Amino acid sequence: MTPDRSDDGSDGEPLPADRESPVGQPVVRGDAAVTGRHARDAVQFDPDDPDSLADAAETVRAFAENTVGGEDNVYMLRGAAACAALVRGEGSYKAAAERAGGEATVAFIRKWARVHDLPESIRRHVAMGDIAPTAAKHVARVAGNARFLVAFAVLDGGLTVREVRSVASAVNGGTPVEEALADHGVAVGELTTTLPPDTYQRLRREAALRNADPDELVAEALDQYL
Repeated sequence: MTPDRSDDGSDGEPLPADRESPVGQPVVRGDAAVTGRHARDAVQFDPDDPDSLADAAETVRAFAENTVGGEDNVYMLRGAAACAALVRGEGSYKAAAERAGGEATVAFIRKWARVHDLPESIRRHVAMGDIAPTAAKHVARVAGNARFLVAFAVLDGGLTVREVRSVASAVNGGTPVEEALADHGVAVGELTTTLPPDTYQRLRREAALRNADPDELVAEALDQYL
């Protein structure tokens, strides 16, 4: 399946911080490069199809009764997709909860529907296990560009679920995201990378000749490439 590039920001505009592919569509779950053997079992939930909506309601009810200790990220993303489709099909979180029944509450459905609405670049890391679904729930609480910074801080700063929750609460309380992350030892934009020896040598040489920091040259090159 071809990746959805709707959040690549290639036109120079800010990256879209919300999902752009259709609700319920298994863009990530159906990509074998990400989910492996799970891809063939990916289910699409169509909020405009009564039978599909019924499947979504059943999935949400089962998901609500079996999330504690869940280690299957793809299973969690499927549950999130069902939540989002059910909300869209029923028209509200309350109606979705009533339709699903069981232990599916408004709060539960809202949290997981938000995970489904995260941009693809973040959902891919959830599917691959780089970001725990429980951490993704807190990433989804944050709006705009801060979503990317918090999500990628999990990758580069090793934030725990509890720390992500704390950062999300701080940001929603008015703390700048860079400051909230710094409070947990994460410097936004800082990551460790490995270069082939020849590339490393040329980078260091060019930086010396230009009296520049290697970081500046890397940032310049990436700006042009991306």
